[in-house]
Amino acid sequence: MDKIAVLILCYNEEKTIEKVVTDFKKALPEAVVYVYNNNSSDRTAELAEAAGAVVRNEYMQGKGNVIRRMFREIDAECYIMTDGDDTYPAENAREMADLVLEKNVDMVVGDRLSSTYFTENKRPFHNFGNSIVRKSINVLFKNQIKDIMTGYRAFSYEFVKTYPVLSKGFEIETEMSIHAVDKNMYVENVVISYRDRPEGSESKLNTYSDGLKVLRTIMKLYATYKPLAFWGWISAILAIVSIAFFIPVFVTFIQTGLVPNFPTLIVCGFTMLAAIHALFPGMTLQTMVQKNKQDFEMYLNDAAKAKRK
Repeated sequence: MDKIAVLILCYNEEKTIEKVVTDFKKALPEAVVYVYNNNSSDRTAELAEAAGAVVRNEYMQGKGNVIRRMFREIDAECYIMTDGDDTYPAENAREMADLVLEKNVDMVVGDRLSSTYFTENKRPFHNFGNSIVRKSINVLFKNQIKDIMTGYRAFSYEFVKTYPVLSKGFEIETEMSIHAVDKNMYVENVVISYRDRPEGSESKLNTYSDGLKVLRTIMKLYATYKPLAFWGWISAILAIVSIAFFIPVFVTFIQTGLVPNFPTLIVCGFTMLAAIHALFPGMTLQTMVQKNKQDFEMYLNDAAKAKRK
C-alpha cells in the first residue's frame, strides 16, 4: 500500500502533463504519481512516463469511468486527485495530505471559488454554473462544502474503498460531494489558487450539456438520499394546488348552497388524494435509506480493517 498516491486524470494534455507530474513529485517526494490516460490521441502518456509517473490506461471514455478505475486499482493511505491541465497548484498537496493522514479527514476539497477562480476563469457561464451548483447543494443537503465541482481533492482509504462511483462524466464531483455529506464523512476545505488553462490547452467540459447533467444529477441524488423531503415537496405542491382550487368552490357552496363547478371539485379531490399518496413512497424509501446508512457503517469498519492489514 502506498503512503500517498497522486492520481492525475488526463485526456490530451501533452502541453501540461510533464509540468504537473514534476510539480507533484517535488511537492510530495514520497508519493507515487499515477497518470491515468483516457484515450489521449497526443503524447500525453509518453511525456508523463518520461517525467516519472506510473502511466495506466482507461479505455472507457469519461471522467467518472477513470475515477472508478483508479479507486479500484490503487491502495493508499491518502489519495490526492487532480487534473492534468495544470490549473491546480501542487503547493497545496502537502496540506491536503496532512489533513487526511494526521486528522483522519475523509475528503479534503480544494476550494477554488474562495480565491482566484472567478478572476482567472474566462468562461462566465462556468462561473455562474459553479455558483448555482454550490448554492443548490448547500441548501438541499445542508452542508458547507465551498467548491462542489473542483477536481482537486484528497481522500482517505476508507472513503475511496466505500464510495460507489455511478457517474460516467463530469458530474462525478457533484456525486462524491453529496455522498460524503450524506454519509456523515469528515470533510474539510482548503483554499487553493486556481489558474486558468495555458494557451493552447482546451477544456473538455461542455458548459451547457455537462451543466445540465450536473443539475440532473443533483435532483436524482436528492431523490435518492432524501426521499421523504423530495416526495414531501411533491405532496405539498399537489396539496396547495388542490386547496387553491377548492376554496372558491367551497365559498360558493357556503354562500349559495350550490356547487356549480362540480368538475373542479372532483379534480381537487383527486389532486388531494395524489398528494396523500405521494407521501407513502417517501416514507418507505426513507426507511430504506436509514437501513443503507447502517449498512454503510459496517462497510466502513471492513475498510478500516483492510487498511490495517
